Amino acid sequence: QVQLVESGGGLVQAGGSLRLSCAASGGTFSSYTMAWFRQAPGKEREFVTAIRWNGGNTYYADSVKARFTISRDNAKNTVYLQMNSLKPEDTAVYTCAAGKYVSTLYVQRFNQYDYWGQGTQVTVSS
Repeated sequence: QVQLVESGGGLVQAGGSLRLSCAASGGTFSSYTMAWFRQAPGKEREFVTAIRWNGGNTYYADSVKARFTISRDNAKNTVYLQMNSLKPEDTAVYTCAAGKYVSTLYVQRFNQYDYWGQGTQVTVSS
């Protein structure tokens, strides 16, 4: 059983930056593909980004490419999401997820992931 705890959310003005962290415990962190999803009020959960176990492959939603960067530190059992040039439409609850067997074809699908955190609120004001 893997436990995931996010931190780093908050309120930021448009154009600003935030760095989210997701600390994992209870499993072999380095064996999991890690991802970030987000859900805005009244909207469906959507894929943001994912990173393979060794950081060798990363995947991004088109809406965040060139603005967000995912990274991981397997020694610290932590995955990070650096968010730059934030926009009001980035406002959402951001949740990290861990998946043991995540298909490259379906990396953006939430059913590929086995464990989920509670989420952290990110609010971007205009």
